[in-house]
Amino acid sequence: MRVVIAGAGSVGRSIAQELLASGHQVLLIDKDADDVQASRVPEASWLLADACELASLEEARLEECDVVVAATGDDKVNLVVSLLAKTEFGVPRTVGRVNNPKNEWMFDESWGVDVAVSTPRLMTALIEEAVSIGDLVRIFEFQQGRAAMVEITLPDRSEFAGRRVGDVRWPEDTVLVAIIRGQRPIAPTADDAMEAGDEMLFITTAEQESRLQRLLAPDVRPRTAEA
Repeated sequence: MRVVIAGAGSVGRSIAQELLASGHQVLLIDKDADDVQASRVPEASWLLADACELASLEEARLEECDVVVAATGDDKVNLVVSLLAKTEFGVPRTVGRVNNPKNEWMFDESWGVDVAVSTPRLMTALIEEAVSIGDLVRIFEFQQGRAAMVEITLPDRSEFAGRRVGDVRWPEDTVLVAIIRGQRPIAPTADDAMEAGDEMLFITTAEQESRLQRLLAPDVRPRTAEA
């Protein structure tokens, strides 16, 4: 997979390193990149340019990439890059970094953003997840389809502790995608048993979030899961 990342700050470089370690091709674009930054991710390709300029994105051959990540520290830049990637180059997948939570409402398909990642939202969600057993926490939203990834830790008193995943009738439009048990991720199958204390990750819709929480943790008062 070929990925173009706009913004070679600490966030962009970290994403690049993870993708490179997984065998993907990465191009970093930054108008202020220097030799010091480039030396930190030598396996990546680098382009010293303004990612908001159409000519720069043409030089980066965006039409040949699979994903564009707008990871700068400026929300305006991230929106422009996402929009150009979609409308001018037909990039299949765009990911936009949200720096200011007040701007989240703009990071949707109208601006060419497929997935919006809000660092403040993620940090708040992780804090909530660390201290709230039985509470449903929204990790992030997929702008297309209006689905979200949510997390809930199975309480000790849950009737589902010890039951097989395949025996549970989950709410409509809800999919269990992962179980984290003792810091070990598990790709759940129908035969896997759930245990108290499991961190369970679901893809679901906003309409089904409260139903999901009532199902797994009926004694916990539902609350808004927004981070």
